[in-house]
Amino acid sequence: MAEPSKVIHVRNVGHEISENDLLQLFQPFGVITKLVMLRAKNQALLQMQEIPSAVSAIQFYENAQPSIRGRNVYVQFSSHQELTTVDQNQGREDEPNRILLVTVHQMLYPITVDVLQQVFSPHGYVEKVVTFQKSAGFQALIQYETRQSAITARTALQGRNIYDGCCQLDIQFSNLDELQVNYNNDRSRDFTNPNLPTEQKGRASQSGYGDAGYGVQGSGPRSAGFSQMGNAAAVAAAFGGDFPPGITGTNDRCTLLVTNLNPDRIDEDKLFNLFSIYGNIVRIKILRNKPDHALVQMGDGFQAELAVYFLKGSMLFGKRMEVNFSKHPNITQGADTHEYISSNLNRFNRNAAKNYRYCCSPTRIIHLSSLPQDINEEEIASLLQEHGIIVNCKVFEMNGKKQSLVQFENEEEATEALVCKHATPLSGSVVRISFSQLQNI
Repeated sequence: MAEPSKVIHVRNVGHEISENDLLQLFQPFGVITKLVMLRAKNQALLQMQEIPSAVSAIQFYENAQPSIRGRNVYVQFSSHQELTTVDQNQGREDEPNRILLVTVHQMLYPITVDVLQQVFSPHGYVEKVVTFQKSAGFQALIQYETRQSAITARTALQGRNIYDGCCQLDIQFSNLDELQVNYNNDRSRDFTNPNLPTEQKGRASQSGYGDAGYGVQGSGPRSAGFSQMGNAAAVAAAFGGDFPPGITGTNDRCTLLVTNLNPDRIDEDKLFNLFSIYGNIVRIKILRNKPDHALVQMGDGFQAELAVYFLKGSMLFGKRMEVNFSKHPNITQGADTHEYISSNLNRFNRNAAKNYRYCCSPTRIIHLSSLPQDINEEEIASLLQEHGIIVNCKVFEMNGKKQSLVQFENEEEATEALVCKHATPLSGSVVRISFSQLQNI
């Protein structure tokens, strides 16, 4: 084994794995001070604040294979004792060129040609920009008038964020000699030839962020005060640039029929706690004549699709739930409906793009936030132990706030804990719970 170091070397980091995924994997062991993604090599370098934190992480993952988004990753101590700026350019001795290849990571907001031109033009005259979607994510080719402008831009912008906390730039030199631009629109632009046509109407849209193919223009009806998914691009970004299989992004049915529930243990608030992971909730109704049936009206059709995709067939209170689209376009208000449209517990009123990244099927690990500052593992276990066997529990601090990861023996126990304890008051705080995509803690 290499000499212990604060720097951890992670291998087999596929393009579907984000910086946040790696942070979530290592944050339970201590404070992370630096993270460098080596996309060209499918690797990453991550620096802990202290060597004992790195040692704990390495020892833990020697006995528990770490996996992210279904891909096994492999960790070891790096030969680096500290990460420096030079390390960020590791493996990138590419020949300087006036055309840059730009990959945007953690892309939570749509990036257009105009945005890129504003970011890159301070470093020289930008002649042409072409954007496209690849397995690595959203990418762009940016052609400067001179090679020196491209070198200056790469030096100044490499690793920087376009927006606070997201849309990080990963910049390499392209080996192309000249960009070919056929249309001037949001996806491509030749600034030296403003007379080029825009793309013809009816032409198939490119799979880029922010175009009509993702429904960003708000096609489809609006539902009970929630706008039809204006965050479609953010959802696509959260899933690596494309929607999960079966998610069309064009569905306009907002109401779901949930069947095979346990009528002795389920209620509207518990359904809210579960379904609110995938979108805002308008109202919920448990059917009087069929108490194992419920209607759940989501904020829009996009969110309804996510709920069906991730919850269909999940186990809750000893029953395997069926989740399908209802024939009813909405739930009529009445004495037997519960209203949630104004609830401050709806998760997508703020930081919607961030919450979409956490959408997944129920897992055996839950993530707790908004915890009291003085809480410990024993108190967390005491809060949740009635819902199943707790295999592991860790309390950690991130951005000055206490959080926790709790691993149950199976997904059903974790789901029960979430639906019963989300939004529970605890020492002046209101606990928030979601599923974690970690394999182990």
